[in-house]
Amino acid sequence: MRESMEKGVFWKWGHAMFRFRWLVLTIGISLMLIFAIFAQKAPGMLKDNGFTPKGSESDLGLIQMRDELGVPRTQLSFVYTGHNGLDLTAKAQQDAIMATLTKVKELSYVEDVRFVTTPRNEGHLDVQAVSVSLSLDTDPALEIYPELKSHVHPPEGMDVYVTGGPAILYDMQVASKHDIAKSEAIGLPIALLVLLIVFGTLVAAFLPMVVGLMSVTLTLGVTYFIAQHQSLSNFLPNMVTMLGLAVGIDYALFLVSRFREELKVQSSVAAAVAMTCQTAGRSIFFSGIAVLIGLLGMLFVDLTFFRSLCLGGVIVVSISVIVANTVLLALLGILGHRINSLQVVPKRFRKQETSKFWEKIAYAVMKRPVLLVVVVGGVLIYSMTPIWQMKLGVPNAEVLPPSYESRYGAELLKSAYDPRMTAPIQVVIHTKDEIWSAASIGEIQAYSKQVKAVGGVKEVQSYLTVLGQHSDAELAGMFTKPEVQHQVEETQLAKGHTALMIVIPEKDTDDPVTDQLVHDLRKLSTGGLETAVTGGPAYRLDIIDRIQKEIPEVLIFVMGITYLVLLLAFRSVLLPLKAVLMNMLSLGASLGIVVLVFQHGFMADMLHITSIGYVSATLPVIIFCVVFGISMDYEVFLISRIMEEYEASGDNDQSTAEGLKKTGSLITSAAFILVVVVGSFIFTDIEIMKALGLGLGLAVLIDATIVRVMLVPALMKLLGDANWWAPKWLRAKPQSQIDKH
Repeated sequence: MRESMEKGVFWKWGHAMFRFRWLVLTIGISLMLIFAIFAQKAPGMLKDNGFTPKGSESDLGLIQMRDELGVPRTQLSFVYTGHNGLDLTAKAQQDAIMATLTKVKELSYVEDVRFVTTPRNEGHLDVQAVSVSLSLDTDPALEIYPELKSHVHPPEGMDVYVTGGPAILYDMQVASKHDIAKSEAIGLPIALLVLLIVFGTLVAAFLPMVVGLMSVTLTLGVTYFIAQHQSLSNFLPNMVTMLGLAVGIDYALFLVSRFREELKVQSSVAAAVAMTCQTAGRSIFFSGIAVLIGLLGMLFVDLTFFRSLCLGGVIVVSISVIVANTVLLALLGILGHRINSLQVVPKRFRKQETSKFWEKIAYAVMKRPVLLVVVVGGVLIYSMTPIWQMKLGVPNAEVLPPSYESRYGAELLKSAYDPRMTAPIQVVIHTKDEIWSAASIGEIQAYSKQVKAVGGVKEVQSYLTVLGQHSDAELAGMFTKPEVQHQVEETQLAKGHTALMIVIPEKDTDDPVTDQLVHDLRKLSTGGLETAVTGGPAYRLDIIDRIQKEIPEVLIFVMGITYLVLLLAFRSVLLPLKAVLMNMLSLGASLGIVVLVFQHGFMADMLHITSIGYVSATLPVIIFCVVFGISMDYEVFLISRIMEEYEASGDNDQSTAEGLKKTGSLITSAAFILVVVVGSFIFTDIEIMKALGLGLGLAVLIDATIVRVMLVPALMKLLGDANWWAPKWLRAKPQSQIDKH
């Protein structure tokens, strides 16, 4: 078998890496140093949260409001609180607030500064909000935010908190940089400790760390240049760091471990490097493809957020595979037997690689396969049940913890003012004639009556209600006066052929009744009018609808393509199907626990998580796409080794036990490192990354323990030689052992 393997393309690649090892290492180090300069600048280039549903009705409506009615491009809210219950609605206090904003008003990009006048919730007289309109789009507004913020100082006896789009994005950038540093500070030392225990030598333990850090650095450097021409989400660096460290370290762990094994049986270091590439390098290649397939599933959802995470994930995983199969192989060739130098953990304190522990577990599991499949499968399926009560939402400031100013200010604003009024449904109306004409007035009045009749509507406002209750004829007469037209245009409710209707819902902006109201408004007959239903509730609904609509395609693509790739890798019909189903179990169980924690608040305090009563609509897709690919890693490594043993012996039970025996400790160690690296994000600040860290960490933990140790051997036993059945055209050419069975 080994002789035939040595003629493969991976063996030849490994031999080439050994032959040109110094050149490969020099190129790798040079690229690392160059891209490290740009990697530091990459997070500052990412200024988009990525949640805009571009091309949707709500997005087009907002663009029309901005371009045709002069609605501000961006807005900030300065939220003031009074000490000791100070009444900030009193004129003296309001005058004091405005006096401190003189310099803000003088800034060239500030269009308007005014108090928020929407109705208050009961009490909260000690809170006063000021709306600041900017003439800038999001990116330039983000750049000038520190300058604007430096001019904001509260009067004596008050505090002020700045919130709104640019403020939230700025805090998210700060949080992103902080999270990356914090996750590395938590995860990397523990990962190094595990590697030291696994390998026992300092040299071998450091190599996976080098691959992980190099992968992240190169990816962030590449991202810097892409961000020059493409809008990317500011969540991308976190995804790159999480995936790059986890996957890079894991891949290197398998390569280094296999190299040390091959050094004992090969005649030379060159042969050991080549065989390492032919076995572990090949597994890493197919494993990387499995991860990439999962990540590519995010492209089906048309949001910058998903495209950005997909881009970052694809680049970092691809670079991890490349670095492992180039720079790391070159380093192994240079080090040779010196990889075992600088021993820090005596051999007697480490498990022997030939330990019978995993072999005994495999045979124990295979004695009662039916019982284990039923019990373990049932527990995992039960863990999935919270998914059916999952409530999806679109977080804004809620992605940040309350310790950030923009999040705290948003919470104050929501508590003091009725969110139905501050973020209502808005309908942009286009008329054939000018909005001042009698024909347009009549059409809008008729449409307004339809809107009022829809269930869930509390109040309707428009440019026609600004002047009070009048007949259509009276309104048409009043609008002939230029001063009246100017008065209405100042409200930004009407201009030319465009009018804005404000629809106040009866229920909260994220209530299912309000969601249905948006759908009902979009179904209304508009006669000769053209309408676009937008505003906060419609914007939120368009994001959720866009995600939910594509979920079936994501599932079909990821599972279908993964099956086909593994079909070719394993040359088996049943093994890839089993792998896909096992992944769904571990993934579903982890997502169910995420719902319990983030929606229902289970153990939220212990994990320093602020439960907001729903799960971010983005999380199911992200967790599925990332976890599905990552979890497949261990299936590929385990089944690849079992397949090697089966091709040598033709005994299904023996090959299963031998495969688990030779990979059990390694997979467990790799999984633990990955859990530590991604799990460290649970203790960072951005809620989406906390949830992803929890979901991914749990899925890998479940997958590498319960699924790989119990379910896989049990199912391998139940299926027997059927595990290896494949059509003749799919079988490898020398497969005499399989043909005999």
